[in-house]
Amino acid sequence: MSDSPAARLQQLFEGHRLTPTQRRIAHCMVRRAADAPFLSSVELAELAGVSQPSVTRFAVALGFDGYPALRRHLREVAPAGSTADDNSLNEYQQAVLAEMENLRQLSELLADPSLVERAGRTLAASPVLPVLGLRAASSQARGFAYFAAKVHSDVRLLDEGGTMLADRIDASVRAGATALLCFALPRHPREVAEALAYAGSAGLTVITVADSAFAPVAKDSDILIPAAVGTGLAFDTACGPMLLGRVLLEAMCDDLPDAQARLEEFDTRASARGLFVE
Repeated sequence: MSDSPAARLQQLFEGHRLTPTQRRIAHCMVRRAADAPFLSSVELAELAGVSQPSVTRFAVALGFDGYPALRRHLREVAPAGSTADDNSLNEYQQAVLAEMENLRQLSELLADPSLVERAGRTLAASPVLPVLGLRAASSQARGFAYFAAKVHSDVRLLDEGGTMLADRIDASVRAGATALLCFALPRHPREVAEALAYAGSAGLTVITVADSAFAPVAKDSDILIPAAVGTGLAFDTACGPMLLGRVLLEAMCDDLPDAQARLEEFDTRASARGLFVE
């Protein structure tokens, strides 16, 4: 069992029926797992974009008398020597170290590969594979679709919103799609949640890579695999979701019997065309 701060928080929240506002607080705490034991209720409310009374109700929903009791609990289980910040490092170094921690947490999650393997089998079994990612997540979706197209016969990138998004999902279903892969990163566009709900109603199995198990898209996902984003810079960093996308590609390839042959065929054609500078 993982003993990282984020993993302990996830375990604390599991089994509780949380409201959307409370899930937002939980999501914020997981993203700031190292700082969580040291945040006041006012600071946490500010970070999560909720009211201070909401933080108090959140603590009570978890079974504590109030937020001070929750914070005492988090401090008691925090690793020895934990501190809110390391002021000896500049903001760029802290951002890099935070991403390293995100990747470490992802590694711990993958210690049990069953969920990723199930997702890989589901993706491989879909004759047509739509890959959805809007706004901040569009680059993750595009990267996955680029590589997936080398081993899968029909990959359809859905990286633009608008009224045609549902039409493109319908077209994928008509062509034989049984699953949809989504990359969902903050801030979560309303269109993504609506598209996943629509995909589910159309009979697709929805597999989502999200920044948290408490992301707004969780309720419309059949399989959700979390990979935290870095929040220390002006714009979020997404090393974890990108790497998780490559892991899913690997799992999908493992269930595509002709994946290796397709890759070798591509290499042969690329060499004949002089496609790459060696």
